[in-house]
Amino acid sequence: MREIRIALLDMNNNKKNQGFKNIREISESFKANSEEQISITTFDIRHLNEMPKLQDFDIFISSGGPGNPHREGHEWEGKFADLLDEVFNHNKTSGDKKYMFLICHSFQIASIHWKLGNICERKSYSFGVMPIHKSVDGENDFLLKNLPNPFYAVDSRAYQFIEPNQQKFDDLGMKIMALEKFRPHINLERAVMAIRFSEEIFGTQFHPEANPEGMLENLKDEANKLAMIENYGKEKYLETLDRMDDDDKIKLTQAQILPRFLEDAKQKILQPETV
Repeated sequence: MREIRIALLDMNNNKKNQGFKNIREISESFKANSEEQISITTFDIRHLNEMPKLQDFDIFISSGGPGNPHREGHEWEGKFADLLDEVFNHNKTSGDKKYMFLICHSFQIASIHWKLGNICERKSYSFGVMPIHKSVDGENDFLLKNLPNPFYAVDSRAYQFIEPNQQKFDDLGMKIMALEKFRPHINLERAVMAIRFSEEIFGTQFHPEANPEGMLENLKDEANKLAMIENYGKEKYLETLDRMDDDDKIKLTQAQILPRFLEDAKQKILQPETV
């Protein structure tokens, strides 16, 4: 039986992080519930300069992480950019597809790499559970279609993607899947929150791996707590804590997006197309 090989790319630069733990748990749960042989290998991208080889894996999930998504001269940055191009270009000509999911920092790096728009620093750090609004394309995408519009997800970012270059999106066949909420009282462009880079590559600015336990753990950090209160007010902060366990909020998002991505990739890997 064909083995499904998953590479988990840790972008946290040796910083303790709840998100990567959640990605690992979702992947392990997928493995435990699959009849097929599944292997999971972790790569420490930024701290140890590790990088998976394209030919050795079928599925790549690349995490969020701290810091500036623009290039700062590190060796891993060029290697990661090469991997993005390798997956994208491989899928154009091969029936044996490679699947990739890019989260937060990884999503920003890919958007910069493919020159899709302006990835810039926010006026203030965004942290909290917030509504994400699907685009028309997002409404029809299998990863998002079982979620309400808007759906709720954990947002944790110092940078944002604004001013998308529609010509570049069209040239590369990429589509915006979701935007942040509309804030009529603030004269700022809505940030891009999800992109389908190709049929096999999907990315989110938000954290689809987040769960209530991890979110509560993160809110023990005073900086995160203050960021949320500053952005949304004390009342919203307290409401978020109160509704953290709601089945239609981040629990639903966590149960839908990454598990559906993994299951769909597995089915397609087991029945490859002919090109």
